[in-house]
Amino acid sequence: MSPLPSGFLGALDPTSDRAVFRQIADQLREAIDRGRFREGEKLPSEAELVEHYGVSRMTVRNSFSILQGEGLVHAEHGKGVFVRPRPPVRRLASDRFARRHREQGKSAFIVEADAAGSHPTVDSLEVKEEKAGPDVSARLGSVRRVLARRRRYLLDGRPVEFATSYLPLDIARGTPIAEPNPGPGGIYARLEELGHHLDHFEEEIRARMPTPDEVRTLRLASGVPVIHLIRTAYDTEKRAVEVCDTVMAADAYVLSYQLPAN
Repeated sequence: MSPLPSGFLGALDPTSDRAVFRQIADQLREAIDRGRFREGEKLPSEAELVEHYGVSRMTVRNSFSILQGEGLVHAEHGKGVFVRPRPPVRRLASDRFARRHREQGKSAFIVEADAAGSHPTVDSLEVKEEKAGPDVSARLGSVRRVLARRRRYLLDGRPVEFATSYLPLDIARGTPIAEPNPGPGGIYARLEELGHHLDHFEEEIRARMPTPDEVRTLRLASGVPVIHLIRTAYDTEKRAVEVCDTVMAADAYVLSYQLPAN
């Protein structure tokens, strides 16, 4: 086994009060940030790091665990530890719901997937009428029942988000919105065809660690958080016509916004 190139990784500081395994994690993290290890590239093996630093395998494994917990790397059994790819999809808040996309028969997800060069699919689709929860009811103007549309979105076969749209029954019942496939442009195109011309959207976003169900649904690796977004769509009459509750894999997206300076 050949030693790691000189200067590729630093040396440990024996005078530091920082634990050795944390020092090693710091150096690997810095190497990833500086591009010495690129996306998808394998990190040095346990044996190589043991020889380089003169530490035990358990110390190296604890260092890898820190990086996995931060979502920077993932381990493949029998192969090694690899740098996790950066988010492939950029969500442009100022553009994703532009009317021109609906007029072209494209939903926001398809537009973003096309820009990322990925193949989009949707599965786990469920459409049903149900009682509105307190938060959804309040956002939609105290409605009692809603049409709920649940679906999971995938890019190149990888689950990246799942979402539930809630719409008032007096708008959605008996329309293409209640069908599994609402048609080109998605439900926003159908809403506008029904006379509910969209005026604006309000979004609330927070980051958190996933629930066990979310880990399974999105096939999340250890340490990867989620982005939880709740969006309310309003028509030109200022009526709330949809609430969309979305959970996204944080390692799959970059959220991009343009903000006015005045």
